[in-house]
Amino acid sequence: MKQSFLVTKTRKEGLGEDTAINAELLVRAGYVHKTMAGVYTFLPLGLRMLNNIVGIIREEMDAIGGQEMHLSALQNPSVWQESGRWGGDAESVWFRSSLQSGGDVGLAWTHEEPVTEMLRHHVSSYRDLPCSVYQFQTKFRNEERAKSGLLRTREFLMKDLYSLSRNEEEHKAFYERCAGAYLRIFDRIGLGDSTYRTFASGGAFSQFSDEFQTVLASGEDTIYLHREKRIAVNEEVYTDEVLEKVGLDRSDLEQVQSCEVGNIFTLGTRFSEALNLLYTDESGDTSPVFMGSYGIGPSRLMGVIAEQYSDGEQSMVLPDAVAPFRLHLIALGASSQVQEAASTLYDRLQDREVSVLFDDRDLSAGEKFADSDLVGIPHRIVISDRTQESGQVEYLDRKTGKTSMHKTDPDGMVKLLYA
Repeated sequence: MKQSFLVTKTRKEGLGEDTAINAELLVRAGYVHKTMAGVYTFLPLGLRMLNNIVGIIREEMDAIGGQEMHLSALQNPSVWQESGRWGGDAESVWFRSSLQSGGDVGLAWTHEEPVTEMLRHHVSSYRDLPCSVYQFQTKFRNEERAKSGLLRTREFLMKDLYSLSRNEEEHKAFYERCAGAYLRIFDRIGLGDSTYRTFASGGAFSQFSDEFQTVLASGEDTIYLHREKRIAVNEEVYTDEVLEKVGLDRSDLEQVQSCEVGNIFTLGTRFSEALNLLYTDESGDTSPVFMGSYGIGPSRLMGVIAEQYSDGEQSMVLPDAVAPFRLHLIALGASSQVQEAASTLYDRLQDREVSVLFDDRDLSAGEKFADSDLVGIPHRIVISDRTQESGQVEYLDRKTGKTSMHKTDPDGMVKLLYA
């Protein structure tokens, strides 16, 4: 993409009233636009980054047998009334409205009920199990105080997967496969070294759930982690009894602030019993399906990555796998020779399927470099009058800060960018 065609621009000033580093960075870099408290629009650069994160998650969910679908955001109250979560403790979470034809409708804040109701029309025999389905869906939660930028919002993108098994043993096998997939996701998007599988409360469903917590100074959670074992305990269950059960010693643990970036937990038969999702086994007996739920928030991950890979509010260096473009190509100077050389390299790299943001704008070098630092693309090539004199380009690996000169050879550039 030519940067002169990009509809959005960087901003010198951020939100001001929002102290979250991720929001300041992503707004200033032109990735998101704040619509209202807890609601963000994803602009072209931000959507490319978000889609890269989604693509990695999709690959890992497909690899463990997940089947993608898309459930509706609008919800019929009757299904939720069967489970008891239309009112009661969940009442304050809902965004609801009245239909002109009469009755109420809600915007889903999670999807256990609708997926269970839908699957009872398709699952009836042990031969249908085990199976798992997942979706990328916009959720709506009436947060009392939306804060922390993209880390806690009222409207957000969620990947939620639901597993259906014949019994607890079969469920546990899939549960561990999904945990492994989550760890691969965090590795691939650049958060693997700072993300820990964390013992947390299982609520009404089980003794424990598994959270995946990324160490983050601005995070809302407190965890106690064992760096060598790569596990942690959430403060909410940090008791001597729990530590003994999971085989950890207080003296080996480090207290840190963190942000929950994923969770997996056992549902058991809580929803299958309430919504009559049953299967017939080999003997002809009927039993409720044993279920699990597995969530990751791609939009929250985007905020966490922005903070992890920034120096505060001036620059980012995003991981290759999630950056909106692999390369930022910058043409310095208005001479026809520079512009022609840059345009030729841009076209040839695109022919080789390298994603390039080409800064062809008529701006000063200082303005272009400041924008490049803020936008966060990990590789930079500069073509200028000086580089043209030697028939070379200047390459900067922004992760290491190392600069080197190279011949203007598209194939050589591809090898350099994917080394």
